[in-house]
Amino acid sequence: MSKGPADAHPKYLTTKEAARVVGLCPRTLEKHRTYGTGPRYSKVGGRVLYSIDDLKAWIEMGARSSTSDANAATLPPAKPHAARAPAYSGGRPRQS
Repeated sequence: MSKGPADAHPKYLTTKEAARVVGLCPRTLEKHRTYGTGPRYSKVGGRVLYSIDDLKAWIEMGARSSTSDANAATLPPAKPHAARAPAYSGGRPRQS
């Protein structure tokens, strides 16, 4: 029996489906998307879709062979960085 289109694996995933694939909660994946630290995505009519190939490539960016692997890329956390968002300093605002 041959597999039909209904049995084939999807080529694009929603945020919720993609989060399951990469082992994150959907909100974390949304934060990565907001800060530009996550996998590539497409917007189709307001829907956010992730390609399985892009998810795999993003995961592979963090692949390491040991803890001292100097050539491995580091995937940034899903939070704004001070250089990109100066308002996020982590401290108290200055009093004038």
